[in-house]
Amino acid sequence: MSVIKINKDIKTNSRNDWRDPLYLNDILTLEEKSIHKKAKDFCQNTLMPSVIENNEKSLFDKKIYPALGSNGFLGNTIKGYGSAEVSSVAYGLVARELEAVDSSYRSAISVQSSLVIHPIYSFGSNEQKEKYIPEMIKGNLIGCFGLTESISGSDPSSMETSFEEVSDGYIINGSKNWITNAPIADVFLIWAFDKEKNVHGFLIDKNTKGLTTEKIKKSSIRIAQAGKIFLRNVKIPKSAILPNTNGWKSVYSCINKARYGIAWGAMGAAETCWLIAKEYAEKRIVNKKPLASKQLVQKKLADMMSEITLGFSGCILAGRSMDENKDLKIAISLLKRNNCKKALNIVRDARDILAGNGILDENHVIRHLVNLETVNTYDGTEDTHALILGKLQTGLDAF
Repeated sequence: MSVIKINKDIKTNSRNDWRDPLYLNDILTLEEKSIHKKAKDFCQNTLMPSVIENNEKSLFDKKIYPALGSNGFLGNTIKGYGSAEVSSVAYGLVARELEAVDSSYRSAISVQSSLVIHPIYSFGSNEQKEKYIPEMIKGNLIGCFGLTESISGSDPSSMETSFEEVSDGYIINGSKNWITNAPIADVFLIWAFDKEKNVHGFLIDKNTKGLTTEKIKKSSIRIAQAGKIFLRNVKIPKSAILPNTNGWKSVYSCINKARYGIAWGAMGAAETCWLIAKEYAEKRIVNKKPLASKQLVQKKLADMMSEITLGFSGCILAGRSMDENKDLKIAISLLKRNNCKKALNIVRDARDILAGNGILDENHVIRHLVNLETVNTYDGTEDTHALILGKLQTGLDAF
C-alpha cells in the first residue's frame, strides 16, 4: 500500500470548514499563526521524512536541538536570553506540530523548555541563568530533569536521592529512572532531599565525577533517549544549587508547564491519525463502496472531529489564562487527563479503520498508538489526575 500523505493546511473563513468548526484559527494572533506555520513546515520537511527509520533504530540526532533552537522553538515563552518571547499558545502550537510527527520530538521541547529552562529562569541565580539559558535556547546544551525514581513514580515525595552540605559544596547520592534525555544531556537538573526532607534542585554538568547514565531500551517513544542516572558521592560547588526554589511548589510548577505542552501534543498526534483514517476510508473500497460511506466509520470520524476540536479549544483557553498568570493547577490536570485519554481512544479508532493496514509502519498510526500509551502515563496517569481533580473538588485526599 502507498504511503498516506496528509494535507495539514487549515482553511479559514469558510462556513463549511470541517477542519476548524469553531474557527479556532481565527482567534490566533498573527504571530501565533506565523510560528504555527513555521513549526508545521519544519516538522513536515525536516523531521517527517526520517521518522520511521529513526523510530526503528531508536535514533535521536542531537543536531535536532540546534535546529529547534534556530527556529525559536526552545524556551520561547521566557523573557530575554535570546528567547523568541512568544505566547503560551504559540508554544502549544509548536508542541502540536512536533507530536504530529512523533511524541519523541515534542518530548524534546517539553524537557528542554518546561523542565530545565523554566526552573533555571524562575529559581536560578543570575550566574546560572547567564551560563545555561542562552545556550539551551540555541540548542547547544541539552538538559534533563532528574526527579522520577524507580520506587517513587507518581509519589515523588518518596524519592531517596539525598544530599549533604559540606564546607565547600554539596555531596549527592541516589539514582533516577525514566529520565528523558539522560543519555545525551549536557546539564542535569537533579532534585534531592536534605536531612529534613526538604527538596532542592541542583544543576550538574555531565562530566562531573560520580555521575553516570544508562540508556533504557523501550518499545514506546523510541526516538527520544531515556535513561537512568546514578549519583555516587557526586560533589558539586555551592553555586550549583537553585537558590530560589520553594519546595514542591517549584517542582510542580515545572511539571505543570510540561503537562500543558503534553495536552497540545497529544491532540497533535490524534489529529494526524484522524486525517490518515479519513483519507484511507475515502479511498478504501469495500463491497463496491468507499469505507467512509459506512455509518460506523462516519461515527468514528465524527467523534474524532469533536474531541480534537474541543481538546484544542481547551488548550487555547488555558494558554491565554497562563499568560495572564492565573492559577491553572485545576485546568492542567483536566487537560492532561482529558486530551491524553481522548487522543489514545482516537488513535485506536484510527487503527481500527485501517484494519490490518493500521499496523504498517508507513501509515504511522501504530507508532502514534504505542507512543500515546506512554504519553498517557507519564507526568501523571489518567487515574492520578482523576484523584487530583477529585481532591480539588471535595477537599478530601483519596491518594
